[in-house]
Amino acid sequence: MATEDAQEFYGRWSGLYDVIARRTPGIPRLRRRTAAACRLEPGDTVVEMGCGTGANLPYLRERVGPEGTVVGIDFTGPVLERAREATAGYDNVHVVRGDATRLPLAAFPEGTTEIDAILATFVVGMLSDPAGAVDDWCDLVRPGGHVVLANAARSDAWYAPPVNAVFRAIVVLSTPPTTKLRYENEPHLRLDEKIDAAHARLRDRSVAVADETRVFGVVRLTGGRLPKH
Repeated sequence: MATEDAQEFYGRWSGLYDVIARRTPGIPRLRRRTAAACRLEPGDTVVEMGCGTGANLPYLRERVGPEGTVVGIDFTGPVLERAREATAGYDNVHVVRGDATRLPLAAFPEGTTEIDAILATFVVGMLSDPAGAVDDWCDLVRPGGHVVLANAARSDAWYAPPVNAVFRAIVVLSTPPTTKLRYENEPHLRLDEKIDAAHARLRDRSVAVADETRVFGVVRLTGGRLPKH
């Protein structure tokens, strides 16, 4: 999907995505867990790639405290407006318009010298080269810092068939054009491949890895600590 088409699509549905991101049962707990996986300390700087409507940003701010810095990056205007509204009460949470594969460092708050952690939730499936993006993110984080990925893919659990049927329907409905019933390359299979590639690359780049599956085995959470040298 072309960048301008993606921006128009996600901008149009930003209100619905915001409700899903904040109100779906179990999702707030998942967001709190992903923030914890970043292993942040008070005063740290954390960047969320593809922050969407900002549902993760308050949880990240809890971790870094008022002395830390939280930066959320997304490329869709209406989505970012919701993120700004949601974090307006925090003077150390900054929402920046940009491409998650090309970090807009010039737009960062003055005095930002290093990044302690990068978080990306439900993002890598939209990238053309997810493994390459993970490499870039690992290069941006300070030595010994953390990169955390959380993504939805097909479940491997024993009860997977009905869960995966629902998952496929959600993927199809959220992948423009939403009117197609048959695809030459099924979008949920392409999504699985991208997520597998991204999480595998993070494991390769890390010296310590934590892997979890949540939400009926659909959500995969991988946190990696990078080498100190």
